[in-house]
Formats: sequence, structure tokens, C-alpha cells
Amino acid sequence: MAVGVQQLAAALLFIFGGVLSFPVGQEMKDTSTCGYESCHATKSNMLNVHLVPHTHDDVGWLKTVDQYFYGDRNDIQHAGVQYILDSVVDQLLKNPDRRFIYVETAFFYRWWKQQSSSMQQTVKQLVNEGRLEFVNGGWCMSDEATTHYSAVIDQMTMGLRFLNETFGHCGRPRVAWHIDPFGHAREHASMFAQMGYDGFFFGRLDYQDRARRMMDKEQELLWRASDSLTPPMADLFTGILPNGYNPPEGFCWDQSCDDPPIRDDPDLEDYNVNDVVLRFLTIAADQARVYKTNHIIMTMGSDFQYENANLWYKNLDKLIHYVNAQQANGSNVNVLYSTPSCYLQELHRANSTWALKRDDFFPYADDAHDFWTGYFTSRPALKRYERISNSNLQTCNQLEVLVGPTSRKGPFGTGDSQTMRKAMAVAQHHDAVSGTEKQHVANDYARRLANGWQHCQVLVSNSLASLSGSSAERIYCDNLNISVCPLTESSKKFSVNVYNPLARPVSWPVRLPVNGKAYMVADANGKSVDSQVVPVSRATQGVRKKRGFAVNELVFQVQAPPLGYTTYSVSLLEDGPPPASTGHRAPTVIQNKYLQVTFDPDTGLLSSLNNLETKQSISLTQNFYWYNASDGNNSESNQPSGAYIFRPNSSTPFIISKTAKTEIIQNSVVQEVRQWFAPWVSQVVRLYADSRALELEWTVGPVPIDDSLGKEVITRLDTSIKTSEIFYTDSNGREVLQRKKDFRPTWHLRQSEPIAGNYYPINSRAFIKDDVDQLTVVTDRSQGGGSIHNGSLEIMLHRRLLYDDVRGVGEPLNETSDIFPEGLVVRGRLLLSLDRPSTAADTHRPLAQEVVLQPLLTFTDGELDPSSQLEFSGLQAALPPAVHLLTLSQWDEDLVLLRLEHQFQSWESKINSKPVTVNMQKLFSSLDVLGMSELNLSANQWKDEMKRFDWTPQKEERPLLKTFEDPSMWEVTLRPMEIRTFLLRVSLRSASD
Repeated sequence: MAVGVQQLAAALLFIFGGVLSFPVGQEMKDTSTCGYESCHATKSNMLNVHLVPHTHDDVGWLKTVDQYFYGDRNDIQHAGVQYILDSVVDQLLKNPDRRFIYVETAFFYRWWKQQSSSMQQTVKQLVNEGRLEFVNGGWCMSDEATTHYSAVIDQMTMGLRFLNETFGHCGRPRVAWHIDPFGHAREHASMFAQMGYDGFFFGRLDYQDRARRMMDKEQELLWRASDSLTPPMADLFTGILPNGYNPPEGFCWDQSCDDPPIRDDPDLEDYNVNDVVLRFLTIAADQARVYKTNHIIMTMGSDFQYENANLWYKNLDKLIHYVNAQQANGSNVNVLYSTPSCYLQELHRANSTWALKRDDFFPYADDAHDFWTGYFTSRPALKRYERISNSNLQTCNQLEVLVGPTSRKGPFGTGDSQTMRKAMAVAQHHDAVSGTEKQHVANDYARRLANGWQHCQVLVSNSLASLSGSSAERIYCDNLNISVCPLTESSKKFSVNVYNPLARPVSWPVRLPVNGKAYMVADANGKSVDSQVVPVSRATQGVRKKRGFAVNELVFQVQAPPLGYTTYSVSLLEDGPPPASTGHRAPTVIQNKYLQVTFDPDTGLLSSLNNLETKQSISLTQNFYWYNASDGNNSESNQPSGAYIFRPNSSTPFIISKTAKTEIIQNSVVQEVRQWFAPWVSQVVRLYADSRALELEWTVGPVPIDDSLGKEVITRLDTSIKTSEIFYTDSNGREVLQRKKDFRPTWHLRQSEPIAGNYYPINSRAFIKDDVDQLTVVTDRSQGGGSIHNGSLEIMLHRRLLYDDVRGVGEPLNETSDIFPEGLVVRGRLLLSLDRPSTAADTHRPLAQEVVLQPLLTFTDGELDPSSQLEFSGLQAALPPAVHLLTLSQWDEDLVLLRLEHQFQSWESKINSKPVTVNMQKLFSSLDVLGMSELNLSANQWKDEMKRFDWTPQKEERPLLKTFEDPSMWEVTLRPMEIRTFLLRVSLRSASD
């Protein structure tokens, strides 16, 4: 444990009145020589070659997580993680010089639980001596394009916590290691820096970018990963590995490889030591020419290797011996067993200056026609389910804290949040939410999320029973987006509990499937709420098939308190047939007090969007198109579109229909224009009475393939905004980056794919703007998109492909299901807002948060219990608009993990891009905060003890002025884009407090 923890514990003992459970893990003996102290000596006058034995173990890809761990289904892929760990530990014990790194805590955690206490002690000794070292350390190696930052932080926290609690400070990784993700996000680098990592290594970057960096010796650089956080807070040293994550050619000695072993008996005819040494020296010299120092790194391993570790280590021992023996003959090459952190330490000792990078590493291409931009959208249904699951998990975590032990064991049984946390952590893997796994594996990820949610439902039901005083059964309706909820469809009287996981009040539209034509809706105070009944659309009836029977939807707006719930009662007033719509006609305009939306009467398409508050008006047309996916059979390249790669065979997409059949519905709660473009494409343009955003609810599928053509379906917004080929996307849901067509900020791009090469990940929002207008699109899941034409923004919604893209998954992205055997139907929402560029963030930041953390609805049948508490807020007051409560979760029996973040960038808002101070003792309504201590972002080090390497960029910048410490120990000041993490000791207040 870092020096000073005992002193901190003594101080906290006074504050807390009890012993603090250390987040940084157990105390270790001072005799441990892990980390940088365990590194083998190098030779300053030689080229030092750092050999890094490693395995890359996907947490699901071609096989499920369980199949990979146990080595099941080897007919798909030979891989068994349990045998890898068994074999590596055995081989490390045979030679103290050997090293091994391990990455995926989800697998190691499973293996560890199965070991005897003596084996666990043996492994702890290996870790204490630095012979077995953990790198990265998250539950998985997350994807970087399609993951939301909140879920990434959670999965990293889970993995790192296990390592700390198991191994103490020797289990804490010093290096982030993302060798396989398909492009790299700036926000990930920022998070890794704030988690205390000294450096970051990855294997994949654009082939043109790599060529330029090799020429300029800039494959190692300093990544400045935030334009708001004061350097070096989000600065991260970043290294690009020479062979992806594979061994040099000819030097793979795994049982899965065919390279010859080192045959070192001189009496044998096929003695090959001289050949091996010569080839190795040549490769080392070639690699050294494109790196900056006299240290180079070689990854010795690959996917699921080291199942028979003896093969690797026996040959690596020989390689080191025979290459180093050449030093007696004048060779200047020194080979050693090493780890990424030991290599990083030598780069730091070089005391050099490093190239500075401010953008990201998207999009990634490994050849001229091979852009890995398809996975930004692949498996859109799974991507949405993962996002909803994250929202449900945060609600589950919050209620567990606000209610305490009763939430876990209550009237509805035993519930837990841990099952859901693990399922969500696994879902962040770079072959999970990315959509790049086999179909049966995607099904397994979804099954895990569903199982986790079942466990959380018990916890949520117990919590709401405790808070409300009512133990009535709670019903969960997870298919409201397709108008299915058996309770509301059949009951004449029921209540709706609306839990809001955001730390500010939320106004939210509720749509419930019903069969009556008039209802009475009352809020928690018994006041009548305006509600309207609209007919269920034909598109919805087609999607839900026989899963529901409601003919109508009851629509009303709810107002939910911060970090709490409110209750609405619903009573049937009048049964009967559905209300009549206003008929099939082309609408001219729909509007509320904020927005006016006009339609072309001839085509039925959108024609303009007007902000009535700011007197803004833009032309806006929107339609649906599809790109014909390449089958790989053309003169330029044989690369087809697939789960990873987007490659249309033409730059001009096919329009699905130039006109839309329309139906308009208008009432006091909602106005909607229902549009039909084709039997497989429909949309509802929807404007609620109190909304500043226009909703586009799209339904796409089954994508037809009877013409034997794979299709990439997009929607395109064409506007009068003068964009100069520039648009903006978020990075993992946080900071915004500028994008420009056919341009990369740090290298000259030779564009070979004018569509796919201009697609970027959109995690929560994208926008186009000029000096006067900004149109922002908030998405409900991760999607790919671009601005191919000036004033235009296109977003890919669905993909159905007929060929594999030859990147390993081995099957085409052609999703079907039991419900949709003819092809998957996907439904989603885009939210559009029109603002002045100077104030747009004040609208789209909170809007995006509402979509990510949406209210959870639960239902009870019959009359409300008159004695129950119908409203509750876990906060004494709403947090300021700039502050987001990112994490509230149970850490230990009376310890709570809290993260608060400033959700604006420094330049975004005149109002909200300012420091904000929060008093922690005035935060919660149901909890007393007895003490607190600040941690790093991943909660595995005390903040004031987090020390990282300092690096010198080639271009020095004047640092910002330092700020004074907070005036009160209970007051926390957040500056733009800052996330602060705290461990709180709390006690639950009694109802009489």
C-alpha cells in the first residue's frame, strides 16, 4: 500500500468514528518487489528488447464467456482460459526470470475462486515479486467506440477493486492495455489518466497514420485527452505496439502456431540457433529504426495463447540466452523478459520529449478499402438493450444505497445489484456492445443482462416497498416501446411509480398501452393531469405481433423529483372503440410553445424546423436511404461489408421513398405525424407539449434481402446550415470533438472510401452548426454517422449483410430471432434540438443525460394504499444544472461510492461552464454523511496519493493558474469536465429525522 495510508486511516478514524475499509486493498509486506522495482536490469549502451509474454482473452466473441473459460465448443475455436492460467502459473514457478501479464479480470476472478488456499498463496507470491503482473485490470478490455463513459468507469472499478482487495498495491496495474479495440477514443485516454495509469498501449491504428508515425518516430506520444481539464490531469503517455499484439513473424511458439521451435542441439542435423538469432537481430534492428529510444517492445503471445505455456517459455528462455550470448561477439542487442510497465519505465527514464496529440484515433482502417466503421452500428438492438440496462443498473445501485439492507432482503425476497453489475461489465467488452460477436454470443450477452435485471427488480421492489410503506406487488413492463404491458392493457385502475435516477427534476412523457378511450390520471397530490388517448399505430401492431393486444395508448407527462420517485394513479373513465385520428392527409405544421415543425404537403416529409423562443428557422428535410453493401467482388478490392467493416459499393445511397404516406394526430399532450416510407420503414415525428426537442421514432426492418443485396440503412437530415464540411460528435458520451470531411488533424489523408472513411462513432449526440444555428441530434444508443454533404448529417440505423468481412467472426451480420425469423426489426429514437451555438449545450447536455438515465416505471394494480408515501426524493435539493450525479453505489456495509461530475466543457456555456460547489452534508435527504475521503476515478487509490510519471511534450504550454483548496472539508468544487470520486461513510436517517 502506498506510503501514508496509515496516517490517513488515523485521521479518518476520528472523522468516521470507526475503522475505514481501505478501497486500495489490503496491506502488503514491505518485502514485496512488485511493480517498477521488479523490472529486470537493462543495459544503457545497448538496444534493449523487452519481451512481453501475454494472452489476449476475449470476454466472449466466437464463443460465450463460459465456453471460453472452460474450453467448451472447441469445434468453434480452441480456447480454454482456465488452462491458460493453470499452465502459466506452473511455468512461472520454474524460472524466477520469467514474466507474464494478465488483463481480463472477469476470467481471472473465476479462476481465482476455484483455487485452493495454497495455490492462492503461491499466486500472491508471484504477484508480490512482479513475476505475474496485471495490466489494464478492468473486468474486460472495453470497446472504445460504442461504450458510454459511465459504464466503462463502472467495469474498470469492478475489476480493479477485486485486484486491490486480493493482492493489495501489487495488484494495481500501472499501464492501460487496449491491444485489440478497433480505434481509440480520446475520452478513454482521459479516463485512464484520471484512474492513475502511467501509460497506455494499443495495437490498432489506421495504416496511413502508422506509416507516417513510423517515418517520424512518433509511435510513442503524449495524448492530451481533454481540452477542459488542466494538464497533465488528462495527459496520457501512449505507445503503439509494433505487431498489433502478435509476436514478430516467425517467432510464435504457441500450440496454435506453426513456427519451428529453437533446435539447439549442435549434434542434430536441423540445428537452427544461428538462423533464429540472425532473424531476430534483423527484426529488432528494423523495429528500432522506427522507435525513438534504445528500448523496444515485442508482444510474445496472442488470442488465447499459453494453454501449454511450456512451449512458449522453453523457447523464450533459449531465445534470450542465445541472442544475449552474441554480446560477447560484439552484438549490441540485449533481450529480457519484461512487462509493459517495465518498458514504460525505461521510456520515462529516457527523459525525452514526445509528440503531442489532441484528437482521437477514429476511424480505423487496416487497408485502403477496409474501414472499421460498420461496428459503430452493428447489432443496434443489442446496443439499445445495453444502454437501457445501464440506466436500470444505476437505479438499482441508487436505491440500494438510499434504502439500505432492506433493499437486498425484503418482502419480495433476496435481490442484488452485483449480478447486473457483472453482466453490464461483460457487455462493455470490445466484441460485445460493439456487435462483432457471433449470434449465439450476442444472445448470451442479452441473456446475462436480462438475468441481472431480474435480480435488480427484486431489489427495486423491496426498496420502493420500504420507501412507500406499501408492499403491493410491482409489475415491470420492459416492452413499452412496442406498446406491451399486460397490466395496463387489462386493468381499470392502477398506479404508475416513476423513479428518476438523475439528480435534478425531470419532465418525461409516459405512453401506456390501454384498451379504454378515456382515463383519469392524478398526480401524487391528487391533482388531475392532462392525459390523452391515441390509437396504437399499425407499425407498432406489426412489431409487437401477438405479444400485446392494446388498441390505444394513454399519453401524459410526468414530473419526477431528483433521485426519487413520484406516483400517478390511473382510472378508466370510458371504455369503447379507439378514438378516431384526423385521417390520412399530409400535415402542414405541428408546434408547441418552443418549436414549430413544417411538412411538405406534397411529399409528407419534414421541410423546416423553427425555434419560436430564439426566432431561428432552418430548412430541414429528412428521409431514409440504404447503401448497397459490397460483396467483395469488384475491381478495386475484394473486401465485403461485415460486422466490423462498412463498405458501400457506391457513394450514392438508394432512397427508400421520395414520399411518405402520413397520418396526423393532434391533442393537448402530443402532436405526431405518422409516416410510412415502405413496408419495412416507418417513423413517427412527435412533439410533446412541454418539449424543446423534436422526437423522431424510427422503425426499420425486416430489411429485405430477397434481391440478394446486403443493406446499410441510414436516415439523413439535410439542412440550410452552412457547415463547411465540419460536424461534431461526442466521445463516449462526454467531450465533443470536431470532425471534418476527408481530413485527419495529425496526418495527410489519402481518402479511398468517401463514405465509410468519413463515418465516426456517435455515442449520445452529434451536431452541425454555423455562426447562427446549431442542430443537435441526440441518439438513444451508439450509432455511426457522418456529414457527407454540407449542411447534412446522416446516421446509420440498421445493417443486414450477406457476407462475412473476413475479420474472424466467420458469419454474416444477418440477424433474425424467434419473433422475427424473416429478419430483425429495430425501433429507436432521435431527438432534435435547434439552438444558438452559444447556448446549445445548455439544451443538449441535459437532454442526452435524460436519454441515458431515463426514469424507471413500475406498476401496481388496483387502488393506492391511502397510507403509502407517494413521493420521495433522496436529495435535500436538486443539484445545479452543471453537476451530474454519476455514481451512487454501495461499497461496503456503511460505505458508499459517490461520483459527481461537471458535465460541461470549459468553452460550451456562458452559464454552466463555471466551477460549481456542492456541500456534501447538505446533499442527501435520507442519509447522514459522517465522513468522506477522495479517491481517484477508478476508486482504487486515494486521490492525494496518486502519483503518475511526468512527461514532456514537444510543445510546452503555459499551465493554467492553480486554484485554492475548498474552504470547507464538506464542500466539493467541480470544474468543467471534472469528475470527483468519494468514499462516504453514511448512516440511514430514521423516518422521524
